[in-house]
Amino acid sequence: MDVDVVKYGAWNVSSFDAAQVRELEQAGYGPLCARVLSARGYGTAEAAADYLRSDVPLNSPFLMKDMKIAAERVRLAVEKNEHIVVFGDYDVDGITSTALLTEFLRGLGGRVTSYIPARLEEGYGLNEIAIRQLHKQQVNLIVTVDCGITANREAELCRELGIDLVITDHHECKDELPRAVAVVDPHRADCGYPHTNLSGIGIAFQLAAAICGDQAGLMERFSDLLCLGLVADVMPLRGEVRTMVVRGLKALERPARPGIAALLEECGYSGGLITTTTVGYMLAPRINAAGRMGQVEQALELFLTRDPVRARTLAEGLSRLNRERQRVEAGIYQQAVSMLGQDAQPGAIVLAGETWHQGVVGIVASRLSEEYNCPAFLICMDRDRGKASSRSYGGFNLFGALTRLSDLLESYGGHELAAGFTISRENIPAFRREITALAEQFRSSGEADTALAVDCALEPELLNIEQIEQLNQLEPCGTGCPLPVFCLEDAEVVQLTEVGGGKHLRLNLRCGGQTLAAIFFSQTALRAGISCGDRVDAAFIPQINEFRGSRTVQLNLVDLRLSGQLRAETESEQSLYLRFCRAERLEPEEAVRLLPSRREFVAVWRYLISNCQGVPLQEDLDCMSRKIVRATDRSLTLGKIRICLDVFAEQGLILLRENGRSYSIQITADGRKVDLDASPIVIRLRAVKNGQSDAVPIPLS
Repeated sequence: MDVDVVKYGAWNVSSFDAAQVRELEQAGYGPLCARVLSARGYGTAEAAADYLRSDVPLNSPFLMKDMKIAAERVRLAVEKNEHIVVFGDYDVDGITSTALLTEFLRGLGGRVTSYIPARLEEGYGLNEIAIRQLHKQQVNLIVTVDCGITANREAELCRELGIDLVITDHHECKDELPRAVAVVDPHRADCGYPHTNLSGIGIAFQLAAAICGDQAGLMERFSDLLCLGLVADVMPLRGEVRTMVVRGLKALERPARPGIAALLEECGYSGGLITTTTVGYMLAPRINAAGRMGQVEQALELFLTRDPVRARTLAEGLSRLNRERQRVEAGIYQQAVSMLGQDAQPGAIVLAGETWHQGVVGIVASRLSEEYNCPAFLICMDRDRGKASSRSYGGFNLFGALTRLSDLLESYGGHELAAGFTISRENIPAFRREITALAEQFRSSGEADTALAVDCALEPELLNIEQIEQLNQLEPCGTGCPLPVFCLEDAEVVQLTEVGGGKHLRLNLRCGGQTLAAIFFSQTALRAGISCGDRVDAAFIPQINEFRGSRTVQLNLVDLRLSGQLRAETESEQSLYLRFCRAERLEPEEAVRLLPSRREFVAVWRYLISNCQGVPLQEDLDCMSRKIVRATDRSLTLGKIRICLDVFAEQGLILLRENGRSYSIQITADGRKVDLDASPIVIRLRAVKNGQSDAVPIPLS
């Protein structure tokens, strides 16, 4: 396995066995699919079939602790015509869970009300406002779905008011469980369920199955909702979860619910294959938008309505809400980036905003965590208290970290990768300090997993429509069975264009005599650190782009790195430069490699003058180095260019700021000339070059 340090921390490039690929192809798998299966360790037809198996029998719901108690209490409430409330969450998993259990219990004749808390007014999960309101409505039983596992105080309030509480959830448990009639959560330490991979709707489905005893019949009715909730909550697609999702994807292709049919039509779906990508990138954002923008009842009604006209109105409304969500998200993102500043290289991002939208900050936190390679915590302030959404990076356990810092929090919940909490304003500085220390400790421990898993390198001639279509044999793809990621080696960037208002990067890559179109979403040339003429390795997910009836191959880029020789040269120069900065001993020949000639100083200066044009130059240093070499036809190395910039900054000719992988350079010379020979940096390098190893070190910023 080849490991190389890049944006993701590393590329772990696996390899396949040619004999295994031949066996898999003989078993009916396409060439690309066979390479993926072999590279992932499923090199025989039997192993591959087991890996992709989608008919695993469902587990008995009664393997879950308290499931029998929960089912009996709910069944009794239906029989006695008690007022039952299904209490859910405002994301896709929670909305679909609420719809499933509500429709199921009403089908049994139950007197059922759905309740999903108002995100902005009530926040997540069970809360005192809702419980007291439901008590006034003479509710006898509350059944939570996708929430409740940390609602200890709320459970006590239910007991005081005489409301029975059944909790079904899939989030992490605290040491003390809520005192409820039943607490059904596979994360319970005493739960005998064989895995914890069911999201909230999976638990709600199993509760319904425990009540009626007919899993098969329920699967026929609710596989569409199951699929939406499981995929949107990123559950591992193995075992019974894969069975549920496969059944659900087929049901979505022939939607029986008017609401789902209308939503698919609103997304532009006109028939054909539906994949987890369809769910994750087209359906889920629109459903989530209702909860994020405080109108969750629209999404819930969409799933429960039987009126096609009403369904179309609701689907159109969700699309409008999603567009509004995107607008609000962009504004918060810009504010957050400006708060971080130009020199930000944080161990963890902890930001608080006075006017931020609580329903949208989680998406922004996710984006920031990926861009800055660290956990992100965004806090929406309301007077002296803030509600936060957080996203992990590299496997940092958010729930575990929040548990360790619980003394600073008023409440918290979630899981390893995403969590929320409430915090007082006065505790935010301490929280920022402590969570940053934990994140940096985790990063330095070696446990952080920031590697990009690449299935294998490919020959470009395999990238054709027929081969890419055969990758559908791996579907459904997601956690546990990820979309295949391939890489092309030593490809030349022959065209480079920023599209989508500068948000995305479109490229043409030439490799092995073949030119391939590629798209790099949420990237710019600056952040990617590339320019035309560069030779790169490209990690990508292959796809078929359909536009105006034409179908072409397109590479959806995941990452780029310099090709082998350039990468080795860059790393060598970077290492040498850092040794010089740390005032480590250098050999005379190493000083020669770093010391620019006068003509090289002039070449770099002319490049800066011609490209700054009165505004700061934002440039990835590696990319800028390659541009200077092409522009000046000189063999300038990265090390020499960095020395040039340091000397210019030292002499007051430029203002130099480092921001992650890029530099900000502003000309400040104002026509002033300086004697570069008098630079302490140059003097030190010349001394080392001449064998004076005891020269006084000059610290560099």
